[in-house]
This record gives sequence, structure tokens and C-alpha cells, in this order.
Amino acid sequence: MEKFKDQPLAPFPQVPQGLARILIGGKIQTSGFDTREVQSSCADQGKQVVLGRTANVSAEILQTAADAAHSAWQKGLGDWPTARMEVRVSAVIAFRDQMVLQRELVCRYLMWEIGKAWLDAQNEFDRTVQYINDTVEEVKRLDRDSARFAFSGGIMAQIRRAPLGVTLCMGPYNYPLNETFTTLIPALIMGNTVVVKIARYGQLLWDPLLEAFRDCFPAGVVNIVNGKGREIVGPVIRSGRIDVLAFIGSSAVASKIKTDHPQPHRFRTVLSLDAKNPAIVLPDADLENAVSECIKGALSFNGQRCTALKFVLVHESVANAFTELLLKKVNAMIAGMPWDQGVQITPLPDLNKPAYLQELIEDAVAKGAKILTPEYGAKYGNLFKPAVLMDVPLNSRLAQEEQFGPVVPIARFSQLSEVEDYIVHSNFGAQVSIFGRDPEIVGRMIDRLSNQVCRINLNSQCQRGPDVFPFTGRKDSAEGTLSVFDALRAFSIRSMVAAKQDELGKETIKGILSGGTSNFLSTNVLL
Repeated sequence: MEKFKDQPLAPFPQVPQGLARILIGGKIQTSGFDTREVQSSCADQGKQVVLGRTANVSAEILQTAADAAHSAWQKGLGDWPTARMEVRVSAVIAFRDQMVLQRELVCRYLMWEIGKAWLDAQNEFDRTVQYINDTVEEVKRLDRDSARFAFSGGIMAQIRRAPLGVTLCMGPYNYPLNETFTTLIPALIMGNTVVVKIARYGQLLWDPLLEAFRDCFPAGVVNIVNGKGREIVGPVIRSGRIDVLAFIGSSAVASKIKTDHPQPHRFRTVLSLDAKNPAIVLPDADLENAVSECIKGALSFNGQRCTALKFVLVHESVANAFTELLLKKVNAMIAGMPWDQGVQITPLPDLNKPAYLQELIEDAVAKGAKILTPEYGAKYGNLFKPAVLMDVPLNSRLAQEEQFGPVVPIARFSQLSEVEDYIVHSNFGAQVSIFGRDPEIVGRMIDRLSNQVCRINLNSQCQRGPDVFPFTGRKDSAEGTLSVFDALRAFSIRSMVAAKQDELGKETIKGILSGGTSNFLSTNVLL
């Protein structure tokens, strides 16, 4: 801890002109809205450092952004939703190329504002660029497949995917760039118009990208604002101007937003929500591997991931050996500032999170849990050293709530039925990790748990990637599926042109194709 105690804060480039900025209707605005300070999670001996200012728009300004997107959508008749796919792909590629030029600045914002280690910040940026590239390639494959005609029952038809409408994208603060782009990019490339409401942390990184969004997309197609979601989102949803919600956050917030829409049957939602992913360590598990994967799964980026391991269930026969090895590795983890060499635990962006984590710990202890890391907790502001607890009761808050922080709760079990009962009765159904070797036992567990969660990881931590794999969940954990393949389909709907296979039908379609008079009905393909 002493190695960074007196270290001065690294130089930080300020927001251009020091102004808070938003993008609405193709124009970057610097006035006409309230602003607020953005503080760094990297406190200097508890003293918060102000990085700059961000917009704090009203519900009326968010409505203005929705109106701009609505005008660009033009009830599906706008230039963007009716454009050829090649036009939209070219715009996304042009944006990507401009975005790459801002890599270092965006990564520094990620590091300073949310405490993401410098290497992790760069990885998030690069993964986002790769996601854009993969989406472009997937949409090309989709376009080639859609160019074919289907013939059945005397009818010939071309089936393509069409956009859904005005989309509100709300990403999370733990991956404010990557996770937001996993909904924003597919929504855009499929022809929707978009309003981005920036996450509550990870705000300033959007500023260097505003010119690229403005220059690469038609006015109103992309609108970017910031404000307090609980105050401003409800009114715009109730206005009916939003057709699609892409939200990554809590199930409670998602439920409230959904019920606010005046036409819920027309309101499409793509949601990635809460998770309480358990790890199950069986008697024959490779303990070295299980411990290493559980530490990465529970404490990577301080456990602030929906795919993090949130609860560890260890068979009583190996519980002591597992815990001893885990404690040794946890105590060796480096806690410090995100620019420190080899740092593994960094400050939390949420100033209220340490107090919340302490509540969960105290509740678990009151119910019988034991703290194995006596020096855990907040150090130097929001830097929270990991807490490991043993014998955490299943009725404790720590066993039921998603801690989303560096707290590792462990419970022993003697019968697999105890584990199964916990998972079956959980409100969440994202992922599970199973550590064991017996094919008969693991095989039965797969069959029992595959209807409870959507990803079962064998001898490895829970995770999202690669992005070509489906990312979803059951129960309160998700609605819809995100992957490069699935996201394009989540933000579009199948639509088709059909005609009889008679002379008139063939002549009509041939005339349209040869004349290139339709952007939708076309056999042109993207190369």
C-alpha cells in the first residue's frame, strides 16, 4: 500500500475547452443545459480529483434528442432507415477509423474516471474496435444470405431484415464503452436511429468521439446526452417516441422503464441485467485451477462485472484446502492506482459502494459467516481491499444480492442437492462455473442446470466472450440475446417482398432489380 501512498497523480488531459458537450440533431451543443463535476475514482489520500464537467440534461432536453432521432427515423421513411446496407456499413467504418485516432484519450478517461487499470482500459477499447469489425463482417454475411430468393408454393420472395425505429441505448458504468457499443453499433448498422444516455460513470470518454459521430452519420441518427436517468428517462419513455430500449443495468430499473411505455406491445427491449453467478467446486476439482479461475472470475476489475463469480460453493471435503490456497493468492494481489505496474485491485467509481459492501458483510457475519481477510475494506478513498468470507449462510444478503464489488463469499456444501436448490430458487439465471473431473457427475449437473442458466463454464470462470457466442440469461438476468450474430437480429425484424411465380410477377421483380429502383429489393451484395 505504501508504494503509491505519496505518488502524485499522473497528468490528465482535460476535456477540450473544458466544456461539457452533447450531440443532438447533428449539432454539438455546449450550452442550454446544466452541468456537473466529474470526479476521478482515483482519490489522492481521500481527496477527490475533479477531471472536468459533464452534461446534466433535463427531461426536456432528452426529449429533444428523442425528437431528433424520431425526425431522422421519419416513421421508417428517413434516409438512414431506407438506405442500402452498403451506405450504413460505410458510415460505421468511417466512424471506426476516426474513433481509433482517439484511442489514448478515451483509454485515459476510462482509467481515471472509473479506475480501470491502464492495460484493461486499452483492452476495452481494442475489443470494442474488434466488435465493430466483427459486426461489419457479420452484416455482410447476412446481406449476402438475404440477397437470395426463396421459392415455395408458387410464390417467390426475398426476405431481408428491416430496422425497428428509435432506439434508446443505456450502457453500464463498468464497461461504458464496450457494452454500450454492443447495442449501439448493431442498432445503427441495421438502420435504427439512436439516443445514447451515457452511464453514470465513464462519462467523459464520449466527448472525444462526438465529432466522429456528428461527421459520419446523418443529422439525428446518433444523439448523445447525459443526465440522471431516474429523473429524465421516464418522461421520454412515456412520450411514446422510443421504439426500442437497449439497457444494461438492474432488473428493477428495466421493469420500471418497460411499464412506463404507453404501448408496451410495440415496445421492444434488449436487456442485460443482474446476475449472481455461482462457482461450484466439486471434491475432485483441480484446486490450483479452481482457485485461479475463481479469483479471476470474482475479482477481475474489482468484481464489477455482470459475468463475475458472485458466490463460491465448495464441497466440504476440499473447502479448507481451497480456502487456504485462495487466501494466499488474494493476499498477494496488488492494490493501487490504475496506472501502477501489475495492479489488480483499483479504486471503485461509486462513492457509495464501500458502505454498501460493508452492509452486506456485516449482515453475513451477523448470520454466522467468518471474515478471513481482517484487513479488507476501504483504503485511501474508494480503494477497497478484497474481503473473503467463509460459511456464508444462504439466507444472507451476500448470498442473495449481487455485490458487484471485491467481496468473495464462500459456503460449504455436502450434497449437490443443496447447490441445485440454491440455483433453482435464485432470481437470476445468467451463468455458472463447475469445477470437477468426473464426467458422470458433471454431465448430470449440466442437464440439471442448463434450464436454470444460459452458460455453463467447465473448469473456467464465467465470462462473456468471445462475442460470436450468445450472451443472455434467464429469469431476471436478461431479455434477448447479444452476440455479433444475435444483436443484428435483435435490432431488426424480418420483412419480405413476395410475388407469384407467374409471368407478371417475374417481370415486375426483374424490372426492379435490373433498374436498381429499390434499396430493399436487391441482389447486390456487400463484398
